[in-house]
Amino acid sequence: MILKGKAHTFGDDINTDYIISGRYKFKTLDMKELSTHLMEDLDPDFSKKITKGDFLVGGENFGCGSSREQAVLAIKFADIGAIIAKSFARIFFRNGINVGLVLIEADTDGISNNDLLQINLPEGKIENLTTGTTHSMRPLPDFLLSIIQEGGVVQYLKKYKDFTL
Repeated sequence: MILKGKAHTFGDDINTDYIISGRYKFKTLDMKELSTHLMEDLDPDFSKKITKGDFLVGGENFGCGSSREQAVLAIKFADIGAIIAKSFARIFFRNGINVGLVLIEADTDGISNNDLLQINLPEGKIENLTTGTTHSMRPLPDFLLSIIQEGGVVQYLKKYKDFTL
């Protein structure tokens, strides 16, 4: 899997209420509608700045806060290609994999807003095409890549009926 997109950078401790504000979480079950409010409290025009396949780039503890799945679903339905962060909140990471999001742990220093990135998941590297630098990443285990490639855990189980890998 090779992904290419523009970086949208954020700092440390991006919590699930920053990802999707609590004022929207219970107003709709339409995840495409909810995705139009992605990161709105940090940047009111954010949903207008992203294109399919772009990346969210964070620092430490991305996705901290509540365990509600609306945050990961809003990201997925916004067609974000991957989230790259120094670290993820544990339950956010699990929820993200469950819905088929690509979540990458890497040193995000040196990645700036609007940099064009290319992620090579099998090789475990992130190329910053804007600066010409390469970042190593923590490789995802094959079983997690399999779940992601199928679009999440439900789709994986529909296809394979169990977790025998």
